[in-house]
Amino acid sequence: MAATRTVLFVCVGNAGRSLMAEAIFNSQAPKGWHALSAGVSPARSTNPNTGPSLSEIGVRLPSHPPQGLTEKMVREASIRISIGALDHPSCPEWFTQSHPRRWEVADTYHSDASGFREIREAIRSQVDALIAELPRNEPRGRS
Repeated sequence: MAATRTVLFVCVGNAGRSLMAEAIFNSQAPKGWHALSAGVSPARSTNPNTGPSLSEIGVRLPSHPPQGLTEKMVREASIRISIGALDHPSCPEWFTQSHPRRWEVADTYHSDASGFREIREAIRSQVDALIAELPRNEPRGRS
């Protein structure tokens, strides 16, 4: 039996973008895959628009509060994706050196509900594209 592989989504606060990416990915994860998310400078709480925005598309908010990125998370991830984390001053060098993929998605921090929906849809589109490529990335090494 093959081990479950992890997609790690990292943003600055783990309060909006990376939580949404984790939730959307896990709601449709292919067999043998799951997602985790973290922030390079974790927020004290989830953005109040994150849960309702996900509920609108029938996806549940992850049960964990915003959490900090660890070297173990990075080491154990098969695929690492930065959603705005690489440009933040608190981004650790060991994450940068892991050569994460970079997703250009606007920050949710100052977004109203409408802007939040646009960001959610951009993330959903990126997640869909990632899932579509996974069968070609069968468990053989790290991405």
